[in-house]
Amino acid sequence: MFHSIPTEKLGPLGEPMAKAVSACVHCGFCLAACPTYHELGQEMDTPRGRIVLMKEVLEGKMSFEAAQPHVDRCLGCLACEPACPSGVPYRDLISPFRALAASKMKRGLLERLRRFLAAQTVPFPWRFRLAAKVGQIGPIRRMTPRFLKPMLDLIPEQIPPAQSWAEVNHAIGEKRARVALLTGCAQQVLDPDINTATIEVLTRNGVEVVVPRLQGCCGGLAWHTGDLAAAQRFARHNLRAFPDDVDAILTNAAGCGSAMHEYHLVLRGTADESRAESFRHLVMDVSVFLMKLGLREPLRETKLKVAYHDACHLANAQNVRRQPRDLLRAIPGLELLEITDAHLCCGSAGSYNMDQPEIASSLGEQKARAVMATCAGVVVTGNIGCMTQVAMHLKKLGSPVQVKHTMQVLRDAMLQSL
Repeated sequence: MFHSIPTEKLGPLGEPMAKAVSACVHCGFCLAACPTYHELGQEMDTPRGRIVLMKEVLEGKMSFEAAQPHVDRCLGCLACEPACPSGVPYRDLISPFRALAASKMKRGLLERLRRFLAAQTVPFPWRFRLAAKVGQIGPIRRMTPRFLKPMLDLIPEQIPPAQSWAEVNHAIGEKRARVALLTGCAQQVLDPDINTATIEVLTRNGVEVVVPRLQGCCGGLAWHTGDLAAAQRFARHNLRAFPDDVDAILTNAAGCGSAMHEYHLVLRGTADESRAESFRHLVMDVSVFLMKLGLREPLRETKLKVAYHDACHLANAQNVRRQPRDLLRAIPGLELLEITDAHLCCGSAGSYNMDQPEIASSLGEQKARAVMATCAGVVVTGNIGCMTQVAMHLKKLGSPVQVKHTMQVLRDAMLQSL
C-alpha cells in the first residue's frame, strides 16, 4: 500500500510501522480470520480497515481520536498474519501505533483509572493476589463500580495457595539440557500449578530448570496497551535477570512468550536493542523445547478425551500448533479432538475483557460452546488468559469440562506411570 508516512518524525518505531503498512495490498484475506469482523461486520474493525485508519493517522490526515475506537477493538490476536498472502507483519504496526497514540491523546477518567489499576496489580503477583482476594469479598464486589466489574468477573471463586520454586531444579537422571523458566505474573496467582507441572515434566526428562529469582513481568500487558515506557522497564529488567548460559529461556504462557519475542521491537532505538535481539532468539515455548529434545519419561495409558484450544499468541504469534498436539498424542489412549472455528480468539487477549467486555464475552461464550460440542472431558491450552476465560464461560453454561494446561496433562500422565 502506497503511503506518505514521515517515518523520521515518528521515532524508532516509525520505520517498522511504515513497512507494515506498505506490505498490505488491501486484498481482504484477513477479514475471514478476524474475530472482531466476525462479531461486528464492519470494514473498519478488520485488520485491513485498521491498517488504513492507522496509515491515515500516521500521515497526519486523521486524528488519533477518530481511529481510536476501532484500534482499541483489535484483540491483537494476530490471526490476520497467517491468513495474509502478502506477509504483513501486523504486530509491527498495532502495538507501536498504540504506544504512539498513548503519547498523543488523552483518554477518559474512568478508562484511565481502569487501566491504571490493571497496570498496578496484574504484573505483580503479590499485589494481584491481594487484589483478587479483596475482590472476592461480597460487600466489596457488590459495591464495585460498573466499569470495574469485568475485572472482578475474571477472579475465580477459589484462589489456589501460593507456590514457590527452587532457583535451581536439578535434572532427574542424566542431564540433557539446562533452561531458564519464566514463571509469569497472573499465572502465579490463578494457577501456580502450571509452573510446578512444567518443572516436573522438564526435570523428569533430564532438564535442569533455573528459575531466576529476580525475574519480573514479561511486559506484555503494557506493550499491548501502548504503555511503551513500562514495557521497556519490564524488558530491561528481564534482560538483566535471565542468565545467558542456558540452552533456552522457556515460557509456558503464550502471551508472555509472544511479548518476549518482541523485545527487540520494544527496545528498538535504545542501547539495549542488540541485547534484546540476542535474548529473543533464546525464548521458546516449553512444548517446542520438549519436542526438540524428545520425551524420555514413560507415559501411562489414559482414556481421556481432550479438546485442544489454540492460544492465539502461541499459534499466530509464535507459529506453535503442532508441538502441543504431538505431546498430547504421545500419551497412550488419549483421544485428541479439534474445536470448530479454532482460529477465532476466545476473547481473553490480556486486558481485553476489561476494555471490551461485550465483545470478549461473546467470543468467550462461543469458544465455550465449541468446546462443549466436542464432548471432551478436558480442554487443554497453553495460556493462562485463555484458561481463565474459557473456564469462566464453561461454568456460566453449566459445563463440567475441566480446563488444563498442556504441561499439567503431561505431568499427570508421567506421575501415573511410576
